[in-house]
Amino acid sequence: MTKRYLLSAAAILAATLALSGCSEEQQNKLSRLGVTWLEGNYSVTFAEGSHVKNWTVDGGKVTSDPQKGYYYFWAVKDGKKYYVQTPISRTYIEEIP
Repeated sequence: MTKRYLLSAAAILAATLALSGCSEEQQNKLSRLGVTWLEGNYSVTFAEGSHVKNWTVDGGKVTSDPQKGYYYFWAVKDGKKYYVQTPISRTYIEEIP
């Protein structure tokens, strides 16, 4: 097993144990904070009604600021890098394998 796999498995196990005693609202807040330290490849989608935008984070991280209510990240779109800020409440983040 690779070192990265072991660290990921340990982080998932720790998060599962920590979240088992939390309310749903607390779990949502913790999951948003957890994104801050994860580096990898992500698909980030902002959706509000029929307006949907999607970005790809390639080998980077998504930083959250729950007090201000935003995610911040560098995205790649059409071969160019953009700094993006999106509201947490309408943003979905998926890890790309």
